[in-house]
Amino acid sequence: MKGLLSVLTAPALRSAFLPILALPAMLAAQAAPAIEVEFTNPGLVPPHWKLTLHPDGAGQFDAEAGQPAAPDRNQILAGDMHRSLQLSQAFTDHAFAVARERNLFAFPCESHLKVAFQGAKRLSYTGAEGSGACEFNYSKDKEIQQLGESFLAIENTVVFGARLEKLLQHDRLGLDQEMDSLAAAVHDGNAIEIGAIRETLTKLAQDDQVLDRARRKARMLLIQAH
Repeated sequence: MKGLLSVLTAPALRSAFLPILALPAMLAAQAAPAIEVEFTNPGLVPPHWKLTLHPDGAGQFDAEAGQPAAPDRNQILAGDMHRSLQLSQAFTDHAFAVARERNLFAFPCESHLKVAFQGAKRLSYTGAEGSGACEFNYSKDKEIQQLGESFLAIENTVVFGARLEKLLQHDRLGLDQEMDSLAAAVHDGNAIEIGAIRETLTKLAQDDQVLDRARRKARMLLIQAH
């Protein structure tokens, strides 16, 4: 017995029991609520992207680069994207509320109406209370359709941010036109949650090598993001 105890030293005992001690944390991580949005449309750039959102607004965005049908040599493309982002608590709370009101997305949300293809959207939820998913091009459920459109507008914001970063590095003069496009998208509601690219807009606003017009637009958008 003493020989056995001498073999199972304190470090060895800790190593032996580590998986058991870590089990509660692992189970908690698995049960942590999350919404995942996946979008596919081969005719768009990017053609496929995925966004994972947690209840505190923290998220992860991943997208394939893709190529436009008619490539423009002067067009700045975002390329592959793999980035963390932070969404507002107000939007995040709304998204999770819709998920819980709509049976954790576990219901047939496709309208099956003859509507032009807008992209395949998949909303899924995982958490301690269960999991579910639904896929749709267009949904007659107003909340689901609007939530899908909101996530598309967030994707648009993130893609704008990626292009702005590339322009900051390679073509500062091109920032003026890109900022005009972003401001117009924000005005029309096609780009939301500008706080998701706050860091990029801040760098742009503070760069004295950027045209004053573009820097002013960045500062205005930062004000809106608060």
